[in-house]
Amino acid sequence: NGSSLTPRCFILNGIPGLEAAHIWISLPFCFMYVLAVVGNCGLIYLISHEETLHRPMYYFLALLSFTDVSGCTSFVPNMLCIFWFSLKEIDFNACLVQMFFIHMLTIMESGMLMLMALDRYVAICYPLRYSTILTNTAIIKIWFATFIRSVLLTIPFTFLIKRLPYCRGNLIQHTYCDHMSMAKLSCGNVKINALYGLLTAILIGGFDILCISISYTMIIRAVVNLSSADARHKAFSTCTSHICAIVITYVPAFFNFFTHRFGGRTIPHHVHIFIANLYLLLPPTLNPIVYGVKTKQIREGVMKLFCREKES
Repeated sequence: NGSSLTPRCFILNGIPGLEAAHIWISLPFCFMYVLAVVGNCGLIYLISHEETLHRPMYYFLALLSFTDVSGCTSFVPNMLCIFWFSLKEIDFNACLVQMFFIHMLTIMESGMLMLMALDRYVAICYPLRYSTILTNTAIIKIWFATFIRSVLLTIPFTFLIKRLPYCRGNLIQHTYCDHMSMAKLSCGNVKINALYGLLTAILIGGFDILCISISYTMIIRAVVNLSSADARHKAFSTCTSHICAIVITYVPAFFNFFTHRFGGRTIPHHVHIFIANLYLLLPPTLNPIVYGVKTKQIREGVMKLFCREKES
């Protein structure tokens, strides 16, 4: 009877081997989470209230910020409860929901970066048609398509986990409910789980990075052909924030991916857990800072907002 082998709950063990240091470990994670929430919510508020930022580029940035703050909120509060109050128990279905949102929002993050690359391609290669190509309706449609893609690719993870019999206990050596961390507790065949996880990561990462690479190849060709050095510099400067966001997102993700699969015996388990948490928390923390520092219009929008508050 498979249902009798489904646990009522799982126990999230946090960072195994470092239980005594959980309080100290939680401090930087908590600080990063507060920065991520304040920074991303601030960006969303600024873009929604500042008319000069009512442009496709900033709409995509607001959607990225919403994805970021949703992604880190899906696991950080629960992780802090583990570190601070030893509240390690999580219901089986709640664990599935957390796993679903973590994976779905991770795919969504990659998709948003791809859409932002396409936005820069249209803005630089077709500047006169920019506003007619990327209308509000078009932005909603392509965002919705990206959202549906993320949901459809994540749903199989839930069914693949639910079908498994669990006879190796219910202790998950992690700070959140991860697909393969849950699957490893099963005594059933998890090859299809591992294969689907690998294929999803390769297909999504490969497709999105390919689209980003093609977009920037076309952008570079268009910018190089510009006669004015000032025009070239201005065109490239509009892309620097997005390039930084790509690096911040994909470098930790690929590092986590390869160390998890090829460094399992040489890298300690607690290091894997640190990397897994950082790759989910680092982009939401740094993206608002990068865009705030690198984007002149956002800096000006912040100054206008503060001046308006002082006047009122």
